Amino acid sequence: MKKLKPYFDEDDITIYCGDCREVLPELESVDLVMLDPPYGIGVYKNGTMGGGVLAKQSRYDATEWDNKTINNDDLLKILAYGEFSCCWGGNYYLISPSSCWLVWDKETGLNFFADCELAWTNYPGAVRLKKHHWQGMIRKDNEPRFHPTQKPLDVIKWAIQLSPKYGTIIDPMCGSGTTLVAAKELGRKAIGIEIEEKYCEISAERVRKAIARSKMDLFNPKRKTSMKGFTC
Repeated sequence: MKKLKPYFDEDDITIYCGDCREVLPELESVDLVMLDPPYGIGVYKNGTMGGGVLAKQSRYDATEWDNKTINNDDLLKILAYGEFSCCWGGNYYLISPSSCWLVWDKETGLNFFADCELAWTNYPGAVRLKKHHWQGMIRKDNEPRFHPTQKPLDVIKWAIQLSPKYGTIIDPMCGSGTTLVAAKELGRKAIGIEIEEKYCEISAERVRKAIARSKMDLFNPKRKTSMKGFTC
């Protein structure tokens, strides 16, 4: 890139609009890479989901977004930008063996949805599990959904806090910005990269609201803080 200019830059949260393969070489390495690349399973291909008709009623673009994985070598280079890395859908890629896979139990019940999603990490320790209901329009706490591959905020915060170090976080394919919101709520610095401008704007708006909430919390005497998993 000739000149790296942020799409959004406020209160330790920065968003770049572009291809992460071009943006990352312009940035310094970070503590943690939180990555959610395409799984290549074509869930919404041709307006269908899981062979059904649910996606025809979806507000998301049922086009080419998950028809194939990214290049495996590119993925490994992206993960190398962090001292620690977490890659959702890592089971669809060739990555080094790990003792600490993260398992998100979606509590979907008996249907064609996956029971869980897996994230590869290079964290030390054993496999970890988190239950969080997320099934189409039925989501815990009715959390708004802005992107077809969006993860729940609590799941991303959990994945971040399990890392031994997460002072600065980068999400090279940040979609609707859940990682950035999670970082803001955890009091961390974060960088997001997203190739589609419409999602950059969604991310920026979500971060603005998170910043506003954090400022309101400063004046809330009932604010509860947790030092669990605190690292610098």
